[in-house]
Amino acid sequence: MTGSTSGIGCAIAQGLAAAGADVAINGRTKAKVDAAAAAITKAVPGAKVRGVAADVSTAAGCKTLIAALPDVDILVNNAGIFEPKDFFEIPDEDWNRFFEINVMSGVRLSRAYMSGMLKRNWGRVIFISSESALNIPSDMIHYGMTKTAQLAISRGLAELTRGTAVTVNSVLPGPTQSEGVETFVKEVFRQNGLPVEDAVAEFVKRFRSTSLLQRFASVEEVANMVVYGQLETGVGDQRRCASRRRRHRPDHRVRHSAGGRAPTGFRDGRASSRPSNLSSFRGSRKSAPRTANVFRRKPRRISAATGLAFHRRSPRSACCPGLLR
Repeated sequence: MTGSTSGIGCAIAQGLAAAGADVAINGRTKAKVDAAAAAITKAVPGAKVRGVAADVSTAAGCKTLIAALPDVDILVNNAGIFEPKDFFEIPDEDWNRFFEINVMSGVRLSRAYMSGMLKRNWGRVIFISSESALNIPSDMIHYGMTKTAQLAISRGLAELTRGTAVTVNSVLPGPTQSEGVETFVKEVFRQNGLPVEDAVAEFVKRFRSTSLLQRFASVEEVANMVVYGQLETGVGDQRRCASRRRRHRPDHRVRHSAGGRAPTGFRDGRASSRPSNLSSFRGSRKSAPRTANVFRRKPRRISAATGLAFHRRSPRSACCPGLLR
């Protein structure tokens, strides 16, 4: 879990720890890494958490992390930076810095870890992208560029997983109330002297008027989406999974919808849904047909926290690792 000492990354680490995963968190300084590990251990008694201090914005930092963790089953590329800046004032150095941190960190780590996942025939790679990948903000074009690049990389990597139990996805959160975003919003409205809650509400009203949530997502909501997509129950027999893959058409992509709506638009036994302003999965269309039977059944319940529809899995689909690819 890169960039996981605070914000979305820390919430994902805590969610995976609560789900039973052995978690390795990462940050640039040992003090922050140790503090985050202690906080997760306190929140999740019995959790197995270790920390690795390494600056993944550089090739040397990635090598340090890989040396400390030679193999992982789940890689979450969360490290990233953002800042508002006028396009005509962004120097080459800033373009390079954003690309190195937001894009190349994920490239280097995916290159190091994904080959082992393919050999073991199980693994998860996820990129924490952003809605800014599709809705490029005019005051953060350099940031939007890196988020779009993450989609291209994850989509290409997903092609390499055909016929395996390895998945590659991107999650595209909308505005999320993390520590960094709170600071950003306060800077935007500092002249008005608004408290954080009022500043966030004003930001949504002014800059995200079409938001279905009409508020910022919480880091826990985004983390729930990631945990839901990366862990599975009933791995079962891989041969049955392979058999199911051969029986379905390889042209299906699923997006989770937010705001309490279950996926709609059933066609030929396949589900589709409207894009969400909270987050969505983008991945390989060629392996996602495993989820077809999952969405033929009516939703069992809607999560009050995230608005995600949790579906009852049929006996035939329960053997397949991973709900999405």
